[in-house]
Amino acid sequence: MPKNTVAKKQYFPYDTSMITFDNVSKSYGARVLFENVTFNVGKGERVGLVGRNGHGKTTLMRIISGEETADSGKISVPKNYKIGFLKQRIAFSERTVIAEAMLGLPEEEERWKAEKILSGLGFSKADLERAPEDFSGGYQVRLTLAKVLLFNPDMLLLDEPTNYLDILSVRWLKNFLSQWKSELILITHDRQFMDDVATHTLGIHRARVRKIEGHTDKFYNQIAKDEEIYEKTRVNDEQKRKELERYISRFRAKARLANLVQSRIKTLGKMEKREKLEKIDELEFSFRYKPFAAKQIMRCDGVNFGYEEDNLLIKNFSIIVGSKDKIGVIGKNGKGKSTLLKLLSGNLKPLSGSVTMHTGSACGYFEQTNTSSLVPTRTVEEEIQSVSENLDRTQVRNICGAMLFGQDDALKKIGVLSGGEKSRVMLGKIIATPLNLIMLDEPTNHLDMDSCDGLMEAVDNFEGALIMVTHNKIFLHGLANRLIVFRDDCPVVFDGTYQEFLDKVGWDEEEGGNRKADKQKITKKDIRKLRSDINAEKNKILKPLKEKADFLENEITSAEEEIKTLNDKAVEAAKNGDGKEIAVVSARLAELERLTNDDFDLLDKISGELDEKTAEYAAKLSALSEE
Repeated sequence: MPKNTVAKKQYFPYDTSMITFDNVSKSYGARVLFENVTFNVGKGERVGLVGRNGHGKTTLMRIISGEETADSGKISVPKNYKIGFLKQRIAFSERTVIAEAMLGLPEEEERWKAEKILSGLGFSKADLERAPEDFSGGYQVRLTLAKVLLFNPDMLLLDEPTNYLDILSVRWLKNFLSQWKSELILITHDRQFMDDVATHTLGIHRARVRKIEGHTDKFYNQIAKDEEIYEKTRVNDEQKRKELERYISRFRAKARLANLVQSRIKTLGKMEKREKLEKIDELEFSFRYKPFAAKQIMRCDGVNFGYEEDNLLIKNFSIIVGSKDKIGVIGKNGKGKSTLLKLLSGNLKPLSGSVTMHTGSACGYFEQTNTSSLVPTRTVEEEIQSVSENLDRTQVRNICGAMLFGQDDALKKIGVLSGGEKSRVMLGKIIATPLNLIMLDEPTNHLDMDSCDGLMEAVDNFEGALIMVTHNKIFLHGLANRLIVFRDDCPVVFDGTYQEFLDKVGWDEEEGGNRKADKQKITKKDIRKLRSDINAEKNKILKPLKEKADFLENEITSAEEEIKTLNDKAVEAAKNGDGKEIAVVSARLAELERLTNDDFDLLDKISGELDEKTAEYAAKLSALSEE
């Protein structure tokens, strides 16, 4: 099809149940998003759509939905095939939840259908008459999804559905989508979420589109392998081309070699000219570390806070943050996660209690909604330079480049940047500053999957402490060694990994609230009894382990003292030439070394068991509440 021919949707019988792109292209001016792409979505496939920000993922969805047209090519969909599109931006026009949901119903449908879907998505009877704006981001997404589902689509298009969801809403949505029987195309920066849901991966890369069966790792590994092969082939072809050109140039004038020269000229003419692959900019950076020698960097004691004094969000919260801690802050939206970070960073003052930073601390704070602090008339370069007068222009430009503001992009005014670009400027200001404590509030919301990987690596390599609000499972599983969990009416500290939290505590709100209901049946007296039983069991198990560890430590200490004495005797015997004494001492030293090694091995095993049991009982006690 000629380039200037506008693509139109073609319809075919419904029983094939798939969407097909045939040589479809889309550009904005000189900027090519994708060119001559061909793929299909088969019946029942759940497809994860990946690619860098700005490379055309949302545009591809808008073309499928009919909101945009392609420049050329053919898009085929089944006849009477309905597409439901859950977009990034959420907007409501009705005054109540039920009225908003019924916007998705054909006129002949009844209210009961909307009520049934909303009930299934967790809305109570009373919720139906409340305003949509009264709900948290997670429930607003559920309401928007209800509207899409009431439309009864054959295909769901979901563009970043996890943005601004809390961790429980993300877990609910993952379970829901994993059971979706029709077709689905999903855009998300959360790699684990996509891998949990999708059966296939569709990627936009270098203006081409490729689809594979399987997860994102398989897709990116295949891309890397193909590009490696391409580059090796290009280098080999270039070498062969140079050899042919040298031969032709050298022997062109020799008549007896004319046939061979002509043969090589034809070969050269047939060779495909492979261009060197352009380097793709990646979010590559590292946080600057300010040395910090103390073990504890911050202490929070008995903090209470609420925007209304009779309605506290934070109650009697305490924590000691170690200089190497990586702490994840998790829980439902609207419970105070961002507020807690503002308190810990000093941007809010508690109503009572205290937050104390070590005098040597240097804290950087990233807030997802605080881009308003940027000065619209400054350039990106000027905004990052404002962090410190000690930064020279080369350093500032390097940071701009790391945040994907290369060359002229560094001279863009803040006022013309998108939300995602402003978030990158905020991150740039943080990495421009030497720090030993970083606080991040949902930093991944405006990043693509590759940039999330870059941030994950940078945070993992940071030598200082981290406190991060996130619902991203890869970040939680890969980084957090402690958690601040918002459950019930106040945050609590869990000393363990996210997986340990799921295994030993879990979320009360899941599984229809059964776990919470079961817990509420337990009285305070029962809880005190359980605590007493757990403590008794803990002492029974841990006491002999501690005694064994103490005994072994004493044995090792005594052996090391004897070894030191024997070494002195061995030196003295050697000076005196006393071979008999040397033999006796050497035999005893060998025996002590063997015994000490055995004691060390046993102590290591017992210490590991002691640590494991101690953490296990701490988790059991943490899971019990006196309230």
